[in-house]
Amino acid sequence: MPIFEYKCQDCGTKFEKLLRRSAEADELNCPSCGQKHLTQEFSTFAAHANGAAAQSNDAPVCPSGMCSNPGFCGRN
Repeated sequence: MPIFEYKCQDCGTKFEKLLRRSAEADELNCPSCGQKHLTQEFSTFAAHANGAAAQSNDAPVCPSGMCSNPGFCGRN
């Protein structure tokens, strides 16, 4: 059961909702103002790893720290 993020177009409140079926989205109201003018937000997530395994999978970095000509060094 996915968790969706919504934003109320009337009051600006952002909230999350666990939906068991897509039809439930039509029944949603803003928890703050009760209105139905909602937009679904783009959900993102972050992952963090520690230790040697995380370091071995890090993307290579240009020795100068930043490429002035992308693709020139072959690393990007």
